[in-house]
Amino acid sequence: MKDSGQLGEDAAVSPLDYVIDQRSRQTMAVVERAISRGDVVLAFQPIVQADRPAQPAFFEGLFRVIDDTGRFVPLRDFLPKAETTELGRRIDCISLALGLNALRQDPSMRLSINMSARSIGNPVWIETLRLGLAGDALLAERLILEVTESSAMDMPELVVPFMRDLQQRGVSFALDDFGAGHTSFRYLREFSFDMIKIDGQFIRKIADQPDNQVLTAALQAIAHHFDMFTVAESVETADEAAYLIEMGIDCLQGFYFGAPTITPPWSTPNAAAR
Repeated sequence: MKDSGQLGEDAAVSPLDYVIDQRSRQTMAVVERAISRGDVVLAFQPIVQADRPAQPAFFEGLFRVIDDTGRFVPLRDFLPKAETTELGRRIDCISLALGLNALRQDPSMRLSINMSARSIGNPVWIETLRLGLAGDALLAERLILEVTESSAMDMPELVVPFMRDLQQRGVSFALDDFGAGHTSFRYLREFSFDMIKIDGQFIRKIADQPDNQVLTAALQAIAHHFDMFTVAESVETADEAAYLIEMGIDCLQGFYFGAPTITPPWSTPNAAAR
């Protein structure tokens, strides 16, 4: 017979919570197996300058996991949970290795790679970066590291000196999903990011949403005050692009300018990842 404490624990878990937890566990297992098999790739999405939207200024390398059926596992299904675990460090290491390899293959390309600030303390990630930069003196100038806002604000004592050291070597830094978390503007001043990527929730339907217009303008003003370029994420329509260009956003990214492609953009730039 279960004691009252056990009964209380069981009662606290709803059937829906149980199903969600089981599905999450299954997804993480699928991701683990795919990574062990090497079934991972980068998908490249263009970022364009507002004054030259027809030509990509650089690309973002987006991590993609291929499941047992050959389909992509949506990032939202595993990355938030993985970021704070050892799996997140493995993902960052693989993403960086794939990105560095892509930069070596195309000496004309600039590429941004996502990372968590937690990877700064990971010896495998650091060694991957060290060897990649040591192999090509000019590669650092074409590498952009995108740091998630939440992780950067959690450990500024690690991020600030790490950024300063690599910026002296030519690496650029972007603060990803700006506005989505709890940014400390005091730390923002100390970080000295090269660019700020404004979270897509403020960009979608901006041409018709006064609230998004005001919030995006405020985030843009903060970035420009600190001499940081602005990138608008999730630009999906011509109206959104036109409004953002008119308001003075520096760069734009989204399906309106190009879907992610798992085929290297220097080969066939119109092959979209599905």
